[in-house]
Amino acid sequence: MLDALLLRTHPSILPAGLRPGSLRDKALGAYLGLAIGDALGATTEFMTPREIAAQYGVHRHMTGGGWLKLAPGQVTDDTTMCLALGKSILDADGWCMKAVAEAYVAWLRSKPVDCGNTCRRGIRRYMTDGSFAGPAGEGDAGNGAVMRNLPVVLATLHNEAAFEARSLAQARFTHNNALSDAATLICGRLLRRLLLGGRLSEIRPLADAFVVDHPMFRFQPYPGRASGYVVDTLQTVFHFTFTESTFEDALIGAVNRGDDADTTAALVGMLHGAQCGASALPRAWLDRLDRTIAAAIVKQTDALLNLAARPRP
Repeated sequence: MLDALLLRTHPSILPAGLRPGSLRDKALGAYLGLAIGDALGATTEFMTPREIAAQYGVHRHMTGGGWLKLAPGQVTDDTTMCLALGKSILDADGWCMKAVAEAYVAWLRSKPVDCGNTCRRGIRRYMTDGSFAGPAGEGDAGNGAVMRNLPVVLATLHNEAAFEARSLAQARFTHNNALSDAATLICGRLLRRLLLGGRLSEIRPLADAFVVDHPMFRFQPYPGRASGYVVDTLQTVFHFTFTESTFEDALIGAVNRGDDADTTAALVGMLHGAQCGASALPRAWLDRLDRTIAAAIVKQTDALLNLAARPRP
């Protein structure tokens, strides 16, 4: 009943004239899909599948709550760090690592609802010594760099070399680790292929080849772990991205695994959203998304696509 009421009383946040299947539709689908997954998964973050089943049966509604006690549709650091990175790219009219660093500092000082320990440590290191990367270390193999890289993909959509260099630069600011590097690049490459017209079935070989080169990321059979360790995260993302045929089923599967559910669902939502496009996102979830965040995503997506389309000097 509530979902039906929302459909009648809330105008869609999607821009008028959005053409299904267009690059803009796919890019908005990816960014809004990430935010939807974030908001949906935040409810079950750090829960076990058994705890989720006992409390919700199957968690499928954007109700907020969770350990962060969020409002329905409220997002976490997965989305707000993306927006911070995207803003830095646009403010620099391209790329400036100092702008990225200062954007993350401003984000941290804004008292976000959540901040991972590795992200916090990296930002505070920069505030202390001005460095753009910490020493490489096993303790940096979290998923924070992967979850926020979407704006780099959009801004470098037609420039593979810039995509790789800038993805690694923003990643190593907080997560200087080979596993994090590999995960950030493969997620970005999968997203780029989808935005440029690929389908999930067509990009599966790219994920399979990645696993051959990095066997610790093998996701078949699915190990069942969905923690913030980047290997667990990517295995969960690949499992639900490639085994579920719809955006809804893939997100419901990811959020009901619990653990780092906001991030796994955000990345699944990003990939499935790029395939289906914003015009096909579930309206009941889209209309519950924080309106200020959704509007910022729409505005930033268009600006990043315009930046990517500019001729290179």
